Amino acid sequence: MTWTADDGAPERADAARNRSRLREAAVRLVAEQGAEHVTMHEVAQAAGVGKGTLFRRFGDRTGLLLTLLADAEADFREAYTSGPPPLGPGAPPVERLTAFGRALIERIADEDDLGAALARQVPLDRRHSSPTGRSFHDHVASLLREAGIEADHEMLAHAMLVFTTFETMDYLRNECQVTTARLQATWSDLVRLVTGGAEVEPRASKS
Repeated sequence: MTWTADDGAPERADAARNRSRLREAAVRLVAEQGAEHVTMHEVAQAAGVGKGTLFRRFGDRTGLLLTLLADAEADFREAYTSGPPPLGPGAPPVERLTAFGRALIERIADEDDLGAALARQVPLDRRHSSPTGRSFHDHVASLLREAGIEADHEMLAHAMLVFTTFETMDYLRNECQVTTARLQATWSDLVRLVTGGAEVEPRASKS
C-alpha cells in the first residue's frame, strides 16, 4: 500500500499501478499527438485499463490534464521557489518578479513546452484555481509584499498575471505579431511601473 499525493490517504498497490500507467500513457499520447487531440478513450486504451477507471481517478479530461500539468510544472516550480537567482531566492524581490514573468512568457512562446501545451487545453477558471495557477499567483503576491509595495498584493498579482494568460499572449503573438522579446520587455516595464521605484532590497511591509 502506498500514499496518494492528494490527501495522504492510503492507496492500494493495484490502484497505484493503474495511476502510474495512466499518467505514462497520457504523457506519451500528448507527445505523439498534441494535448488537443488526446481523448480519455485513447488514454484508457493505451494504458490497458477500463475507461471507468480513468474517470474515477481523474474525474474528467480536464482533471487528467491538470494532473499532467502539475507534473510538467515541477521543474519550473522548483526553479522559482528554490533555484538559483534571479529567478530563485537570493535576488531582490523586484528582480525575482521581473525574472519570473520573463521566464513564464518564454515558456508560453515555446511550442515544445509540455506545460504550456497542457495548460492551453484547460479552461481558464480551472487553470486559475489549479495548484499551478495558485502557485503562480501566490508567488507574485509574495514578491510584491516582500518588495514593500503598499497595495492589495493579492489583487495586484491577479491583475499582473492577466498579461501572461494564454488568451492574451496568443492574441498578441499570433494576431498582432508581437515578438517574445517585446512581450518580455513589457513585463519588465509593468514590474517597474507597479513597484514605482521600489527599493531592490526587501523591506518590511505593513501588517
